[in-house]
Amino acid sequence: MAGSSAAIVAGLTAAALVTVGYLGHQAAVSVPADLRHPSAGTPAGVRKDHRDGPAALPARSGTGERIVYALDKDRVWLVGEKGEVRRTFGVSPSTVDPEPGAYRVTSRSGAVTGSDGVPIEHVVRFASVGGTAIGFSAAVDGSAPQLDPEERTGGIRETRADGRAMWKFATIGRTVVVVP
Repeated sequence: MAGSSAAIVAGLTAAALVTVGYLGHQAAVSVPADLRHPSAGTPAGVRKDHRDGPAALPARSGTGERIVYALDKDRVWLVGEKGEVRRTFGVSPSTVDPEPGAYRVTSRSGAVTGSDGVPIEHVVRFASVGGTAIGFSAAVDGSAPQLDPEERTGGIRETRADGRAMWKFATIGRTVVVVP
């Protein structure tokens, strides 16, 4: 009798493990895309979080209408004429950062292919570092670039909604202030 009880317990345990595994898999594949953690080899989504608490406009980031890009926070602010924050959002940085300072929007492209081969839109360029153009853009598929530290890229990715807002705000000549 002890042998048959052990076999029953082992069978029930195996069935329970299979059930838990199946339910875990079903739960994993049904998680909304914006809540998933990217797996190795897949492009990460554009950063949308508030990494360091409230998204207060950095001190000493200029005056008047401007775009403020904080390198350490991977965050952008679109600032109105009177200093009011019209919009702020997280971004995914590029491998090449511009030096802190003031720049101007120099060119824009409605739709192109990024250096990573991904179709991008609402490209707003404002700097160049060692021949690498630096600018904001949104991937049409919502992805962030897979950063290879050996490759020089200047695309700072934002969500498509943030890209549309940037496109409307960041006309040629608009000031871009980069802060540490």
